[in-house]
Amino acid sequence: MTSQDITTPRIVVLVSGSGTNLQALIDATREREFPGDIVAVGCNRPDAFGLERAKQAGIETFTVDHTRFDSREGFDAALRAEIVRHSPDVVVLAGFMRILTADFVRAFHGLMLNIHPSLLPHYTGLNTHQRVLDAGDSKHGVSIHFVTEDLDGGPVIAQAEVPVESGDSAASLARKVQEKEHLLYPIVLRWFCEGRLRLVDDQVCFDGQPVPAPMVLSAD
Repeated sequence: MTSQDITTPRIVVLVSGSGTNLQALIDATREREFPGDIVAVGCNRPDAFGLERAKQAGIETFTVDHTRFDSREGFDAALRAEIVRHSPDVVVLAGFMRILTADFVRAFHGLMLNIHPSLLPHYTGLNTHQRVLDAGDSKHGVSIHFVTEDLDGGPVIAQAEVPVESGDSAASLARKVQEKEHLLYPIVLRWFCEGRLRLVDDQVCFDGQPVPAPMVLSAD
């Protein structure tokens, strides 16, 4: 093991589905200058295609099947043990569709990122694209935030916007938002691995300075 291997931040990514954001992160981290390595990909569904993406990239995988546990606490304990085994510097949720217990979240406080398909604090939870259409909003987007005990409620780091146009459907909005997700998540992960992004007293700090509002990649 070289000295660079020792100092390069270690990334564990958690997925539940097809893993398109995972693929964007894999592609980004394979660039020569990226300051972190994905050392493992974990999943709660043994048949998820995200695991295949990781295997094709030569990344170690693990599965903790939530259907085999009688409680959220039991599942989270097993998941936490698998994650800790890989000694991560950051845990990245990329379409991980499980609500995590408070104890689990506290164990990775300030070290866990999540992506959500809305401009938080608007539209936490599911079905965000249809809810945006139903509300008649003129813009939609994606948020990346630190994970806290509040569902989709942690401090927001960055957002990317998309316009809501007259002919949009939930499916077309999902496609537009996903394109922004694939651009923004690698950028934010890079910032974290470079040490530029930190959570200090539940406040997002960038380059050592508090960030009063989410950094925004505009719709243009």
